[in-house]
Amino acid sequence: MPRLLPTLGFVGCLLAMAPLHAQDLVSTCHASSSYDVTVTPGSLLFDRASPAPQRVELQHGVLDTDGVAVALNAEDRDRLALFERDLRALLPRVRTVATNGVNMAVQAIRAEAVGMQLSTQTRRQLDDRLNADAEQLKQRIASSRSTHDWHGEIADRYARRMAGDLVPLVAADLGQQAVNAALSGDLQTAASLRDRAAELATRLQPRLQRRMQALRPQIEALCPSIDRLAALQRGVRGSNGKLLNLLQIAP
Repeated sequence: MPRLLPTLGFVGCLLAMAPLHAQDLVSTCHASSSYDVTVTPGSLLFDRASPAPQRVELQHGVLDTDGVAVALNAEDRDRLALFERDLRALLPRVRTVATNGVNMAVQAIRAEAVGMQLSTQTRRQLDDRLNADAEQLKQRIASSRSTHDWHGEIADRYARRMAGDLVPLVAADLGQQAVNAALSGDLQTAASLRDRAAELATRLQPRLQRRMQALRPQIEALCPSIDRLAALQRGVRGSNGKLLNLLQIAP
C-alpha cells in the first residue's frame, strides 16, 4: 500500500523529506512506495516494517538487503550507482519545490487577508507570525535527511499550528469591525462581518488550496526524473531473490 504524507516513504524522499502532499505526487507522477529513506553522505538507506527486504542500503552501486551483501552483475551495479547519483541530484530540486510551496502558502494567506481590511496592528501581527512559522518550516526542510523526520503528522501539525495562530487573530479583527459597524448603526455590515468571522476557518482552507494549485507545474517537472529512477531499479533483486521495487510507477 503506498505511503502518503505524513509517512512519506519513497515518494516523500523525492519531496526532499518536505511537507508537500505526497498524494499530489502520486496523482501527478503516479509514483508510490512502501519504504522510508534516510540519506547519509555515504549511502541511501531504505526501510519498512514488512515485507522483506525490510532494510535496503545502496552505496555507490553496492547493494545490501537485510544485512546480506547482494552479488550483482556489472550492469545492475552500474544502474544502482546511477540510481543513487540521480536521486541525490533530484533532492535539491525537490527541496526547492517544497520551499516554494511554503512561500506560496504565505503569499496566499496574505492575499486573502488583503480583502479583509484588517487593522494595521493585525496585519503586522499576521506578518510576524507567518514569517516565523514559515522560517521554522523551511529550516526543517533544509536540515531533514530522513522521511522519518516527518512521521507522526508533523507536517499536518505545522499547518494546524499556522491556522491556530492566524484564524483567531483575523477573526478577532473582523469581530471588532462588526462591533464598530453596529455601534455606528450599520447593522447589515455588522451581521456580514460576524458571519465572515464565524466561517473564516472553513472558507479559508478551500480558497488557499485553489491558490496552491499554482505549484502543480513544479511538481509535474519532477516526473521525468522519477520515471528514470523507477526504470534504473527495475529488475534488480535482493538477497532473497525478490525484486527490490523501491519505487513503483502506476500505469
